[in-house]
Amino acid sequence: MSSGARRSSMTARPALRVRTMRSVVALVAVASLTAFAACSSGGARELTGDRMTHDPALAVEDGTSYVYSTGSETVADGNIQVRSSTDGSSWRYRGEVWPEKPEWLDEVVPGVSNLWAPELIEHDGTWYLYYSASTFGSNLSVIALATNETLDPDAAEYEWVDRGPVISSARSDDFNAIDPGVAVDGDGQPWMSFGSFWSGIRMVPLEWPTGLRADAAEPLRLADRQLPPNAIEAPYIVEHDGEYFLFVSRDSCCRGLESTYNIAVGRAGEITGPYVDRDGVSLLEGGGTLLLAADGDRVGPGGQSVAGDTLALHYYDRRLDGAFQLALVELEWDAEGWPVAHW
Repeated sequence: MSSGARRSSMTARPALRVRTMRSVVALVAVASLTAFAACSSGGARELTGDRMTHDPALAVEDGTSYVYSTGSETVADGNIQVRSSTDGSSWRYRGEVWPEKPEWLDEVVPGVSNLWAPELIEHDGTWYLYYSASTFGSNLSVIALATNETLDPDAAEYEWVDRGPVISSARSDDFNAIDPGVAVDGDGQPWMSFGSFWSGIRMVPLEWPTGLRADAAEPLRLADRQLPPNAIEAPYIVEHDGEYFLFVSRDSCCRGLESTYNIAVGRAGEITGPYVDRDGVSLLEGGGTLLLAADGDRVGPGGQSVAGDTLALHYYDRRLDGAFQLALVELEWDAEGWPVAHW
């Protein structure tokens, strides 16, 4: 399946207060993530409510968990969808980021219907929302940015402000500018990994406070299957005990119960790589240690993000005739320092 196939058709606070509360908010978020992961005994959490999400971006603010996910072309002009939970288990739908997509997107990506694969990261009191715009099977794509003071749609200061494109790809490029994942290295430098099919997973530096691209250099290469159709996408990087872990989705998504999606991982000493799997095989040479695959009624896990020790992903549920669903799985770490996840 060609790139883009994994994205299904689915469906003001005073400035002084913001500054003085930033450290408090950060501590609350860390505590919430710790409790969120600790309350599970391993495996997938039992979820209720509205779980119909694709490509979930999981984040926590003021004790509430939020999932922003791929939009539905039939709802609110295909904009990114928002769900929340006060306990991490019972989820409710909170609407969409905007009622209509930014007008410039139609000029950059003609025919774009819904927005895909969001990413959320907070820096210095601002939330950064990265998202993808493309069409099925094409690398005429763009990753764009919006910012907000809060993730809570009910807050008075809630408003996503369009900040425009971060990086785009043309049909003449050998990469595909979708599936953003943002991580910060030990020096505080933000990096955005991205990519789907074509030449695999790439990376560019960003800059604060704009959240935009830091330079126009050729994107770095992180992972490549080395075999057509190079079915690798959805990169997400996590730091753990001084090392960096690159999570990727592999194989075919968005085919319901016929999906073969699975999640693999590699490890590196530097955020820019080189990433290798448990056997020492480079992810640029087709390596990758399997983390999570289909099991029983749960088919095609992928489109992942990580918050604390919780892995968020979507899968297709055999009990629901292949409907896509949100899953939250605890990440554990083995004696060799590798992540472990199970249903």
